[in-house]
Amino acid sequence: MEPYQLTATEAANLIADRKLSVEELARSCLARIAARDPAIHAWLFVDTDLVIRNARELDKLAVADGPKTRLHGLPWGVKDIIDTFDMPTTQNSPIYPAVHTNRDAACVGIVRSSGALILGKTDTVEFASGGRKALSRNPFNPAHTPGGSSSGSGAAVGDFQVPLAFGTQTGGSHIRPAAFNGIYALKPTGHLVSREGVRMSSITLDTVGWYGRCVDDLILVAEAFRLPKSQAPVPSSPKGVRVGLCRSPAWHAIEPAGEVSLMTAAQRLRDAGAIVEEFELPAPFNDLQDAHADIVETEGGRSFLPEYLSSYAILAPDLRRKVENARGVTPERLLASYALADSCRPAFDRLFGPELDVILTPSAPGEAPEGLHTTGNAIFQRMWTLLHVPCVAIPVGRGPRNLPVGIQLIGPRMSDRRLLDLARILAPAIDAHPKAALRELCG
Repeated sequence: MEPYQLTATEAANLIADRKLSVEELARSCLARIAARDPAIHAWLFVDTDLVIRNARELDKLAVADGPKTRLHGLPWGVKDIIDTFDMPTTQNSPIYPAVHTNRDAACVGIVRSSGALILGKTDTVEFASGGRKALSRNPFNPAHTPGGSSSGSGAAVGDFQVPLAFGTQTGGSHIRPAAFNGIYALKPTGHLVSREGVRMSSITLDTVGWYGRCVDDLILVAEAFRLPKSQAPVPSSPKGVRVGLCRSPAWHAIEPAGEVSLMTAAQRLRDAGAIVEEFELPAPFNDLQDAHADIVETEGGRSFLPEYLSSYAILAPDLRRKVENARGVTPERLLASYALADSCRPAFDRLFGPELDVILTPSAPGEAPEGLHTTGNAIFQRMWTLLHVPCVAIPVGRGPRNLPVGIQLIGPRMSDRRLLDLARILAPAIDAHPKAALRELCG
């Protein structure tokens, strides 16, 4: 096995045992990028010399004092709306073609201070909101989208170019690429991870998350971010775990591959001993899709007003329309949307307890659509993003076009670590062939 094929957890163990150097891992990832990225286009910026210099410095630190943390030496991709002090942050916008902020975003600062190796900046939808799409392609079929707006991050991890990467989510920009690229992801509880140094389009909705190749990878990063540990006991096996099978109010948008994926995951969990029962959300939750649209459009209009005033001619038309309030959201309607979300969040939290441990629901309508003009439909994530609840994406298998399809597990707010612990015991049942992508993409 080549180093680039390792999960982050496997690589961390080898680095800690001094069986793998940071430079060896970095060179392996860079070689993979050189071989594959001309077709996948996951990256907007990679400085090979800088990566090797930084890798050698991390190796020196490890020799002298041992790894700084479990993240020591692990390569990272950073979505290009997230600031890095030593790399440009273009936001895939013609307005900012080569901007250097000379600072790290808080999330980058945390992993860099933990010893992580920042490999480069990954492509994104413009401002992670609208306008230009990323050039990134799905590693399983380059004719299809890898999803978005975290397009490059999802494709880079899915194509084994990097073991870990940051994404962000305002609607479904993080979880959907995980499904389309056959990888794992955590979208944390809203506002739990600092967004300082991340380009904002919605102060209510924007959330920083991360990709990995297994649940243990996600936990590795959660530990670095000091996400609160669960006080509630976590079972040691799927047996007896109470799973709510939630089609959600978006079920009308499901495709055959998405339905098969959800039902397959449910049956696999039943076969493993979990108690899977149909779960329906209370009626007020049916209006959260419209509330999300009111909030994202209005807050986006506030966010892009500076570019509207300074760079109107090259600001994308759909971003101009947000500033112009093309949706026609009145102050009264916006307040009602905020109020609905505020009331549904604690109501959702109260649904969990002795009768419900976790919700199982689709992460996308189905397989990745064909073409780069689209990133797919975010309808199966918007509500959960507005509720600020943690979501873990897990692959299930392949659809009729042989493209990955996945599901997401969801828990109440601030249950991120418990949700990850539950995902760790449920994922082996859900993801029945975790090495399939490795065999197909790497030969």
